[in-house]
Amino acid sequence: MKSNSIASMIAGVGLALASVFAAGHAEARTLRFSHTDNPGGSRDKAAHVFADKVKEYTKGELTVKVYPSGQLANDPKAIEQLKLGGVDFTVSATGSYATDLKTLNLTALPFLVDSYEQGWALYDTSPWMKAQFAKLPAKGYRMLATWEAGFRSFTTKGPLNSPADAEGKKMRVYPNDMLRWTMEAIGFDTVVMPVTEVYLAIQQGTVWGQENPVDTIKSLRFYEVAPYITLTRHIYSPLPMAISENTWQSLSDDEKAAVQKAANDAATYSRELVRGSEEKQLQEMEAAGATVTRPDIAPFRKAADAVYTRARAEYGDDVDALLTDAAKIRKEMPAN
Repeated sequence: MKSNSIASMIAGVGLALASVFAAGHAEARTLRFSHTDNPGGSRDKAAHVFADKVKEYTKGELTVKVYPSGQLANDPKAIEQLKLGGVDFTVSATGSYATDLKTLNLTALPFLVDSYEQGWALYDTSPWMKAQFAKLPAKGYRMLATWEAGFRSFTTKGPLNSPADAEGKKMRVYPNDMLRWTMEAIGFDTVVMPVTEVYLAIQQGTVWGQENPVDTIKSLRFYEVAPYITLTRHIYSPLPMAISENTWQSLSDDEKAAVQKAANDAATYSRELVRGSEEKQLQEMEAAGATVTRPDIAPFRKAADAVYTRARAEYGDDVDALLTDAAKIRKEMPAN
């Protein structure tokens, strides 16, 4: 009897331990991170930094699986999937989120800032920007941190020395009013398409070129099919990182703090990586046969003036609220 009792006790302890072990494993979750950068690109590297930090800060209770190259969805569809629960995280240009909050189109107004430091201050401290981001949880997702992509410039099949060279040429854009209006003001005919389709479209002659930050041009190899890189730096285009609001609300307070900390760490990594890599990337693309030019920006700026007038007619006081924040930052942080 005694031996049966001991055996029963041991069995009971074993079952209890098994239950604890199983419960621990039941709590572990894998979250999905979708983006359109190629493996090894700066966004992909930052996404893996984020995944590593989430695992570290949650002691393995949360893990993040990264899906690059639009495997799960292109940028607009990934944002839609945030709301539907198909993905937990994505990172994309600010204007990509404007489908849900139209005023975010204004972040693509031309020549808002002149340096990375000014751009970081705009996204981190602008009252107007903070107010816009605060509206997004009601849309189904929230911004955790702003990663870096850089300033948008052109890659084209032929030289682009001034707006005169743009007349009648087809330029790929993503669906953003400011970007489309800027391209039209410069002289381009615009064609909207997902970034995942652009390489083939240039190769087949559907469009004459595209515009993106240097890091994206390098990562997606656009210089191979549009070898003229013209550094107009016409739009500052960072990458806010978003989490599904449903996912966020499912996290404990400790998990939220860990995920937020991981996103901030990845943002710091992303900003330093992109800014520090730009000149090297340009040199590598030149070595591969691309032609890099730094044109007189004045004609491009003058052409883009019409965009502000058009934006005020469409967006009202939000335009001057953003321009006021940007002007204050430019004054406080003059570009070198």
